[in-house]
Amino acid sequence: MQFEGIYTPLVTPYHDDFSLNENALRSVVDFLVEAGVHGIIVAGTTGEYYAQDMPERIGMMQKVQDLVAGRVPLIVGTGAIRTEDCVTYAKAASDLGADAILVATPPYAYPTDREIALHCLAIDRAANLPVMLYNYPGRMSVNMGEECLDRLGRSPNFCAIKESSGDPNRLHMLARDYPHIGLSCGMDDQALEFFAWGARSWVCAGSNFAPEAHIALYRACVIEGDFTKGRAIMSAMMPLMRVLEQGGKFIQCIKHGLNTRGIDAGPPRKPLQPLNKDEKRELEEVIRTMNTAIAAIEGV
Repeated sequence: MQFEGIYTPLVTPYHDDFSLNENALRSVVDFLVEAGVHGIIVAGTTGEYYAQDMPERIGMMQKVQDLVAGRVPLIVGTGAIRTEDCVTYAKAASDLGADAILVATPPYAYPTDREIALHCLAIDRAANLPVMLYNYPGRMSVNMGEECLDRLGRSPNFCAIKESSGDPNRLHMLARDYPHIGLSCGMDDQALEFFAWGARSWVCAGSNFAPEAHIALYRACVIEGDFTKGRAIMSAMMPLMRVLEQGGKFIQCIKHGLNTRGIDAGPPRKPLQPLNKDEKRELEEVIRTMNTAIAAIEGV
């Protein structure tokens, strides 16, 4: 599978009692597909998978698969601490007909490169689907190092990596030494650099509520090869990226961003708390300013 374009890690909309808001979920999926995103990821961090039990997660996978209905590829996150749980999610993804799975290093356990590779290979065997690896040491405390990547070369299913380390040296190493693993941007404020180094996909939570802006940057850099235009769009997006990444309110900002599009994404599950009025106002102003700037760049 070739990962090309904008892949949105879907939020999980909740009612105030934290039950799933199925109407809002349908609205989000339809909004994203109609906006032109290239794929949807369910059970990622943005979807608050860590706050869901196993039946909820598997039920959510099935609901999103039904809602997507083959209109775009569906990628299912398998993240968990225990390899056995990840295998269960991978099997569920295969059974429901997902197009690919997302495989991360297990949090908290702090495994070695060899242990990460064995973990990933066990998940791969369970699903036998295309795999996008997910390297995020900021949350998992460990990198998928070169020994790990070399070991994973024994399976052709490992065809992409969402790189979220923020380390430019990792970006260069992956582009240079692992060209068979498709490079996917997982660090929003480095999207321009990723595209310059050959990435052809971007997993971006902000595309839940601002798919047009993210698609515009992808189109300028990857489709048109116009990095002058890409720099202008990236410059317009940087204030939003700073708001999303600072202050520990990432998921809350994504959910409120959807609220500004008329879709009630509801509160985050505890221990997270919703944005306060000032934080909402700041986010709304940043979004308005970004949209105005990109519209001017695009000549809309």
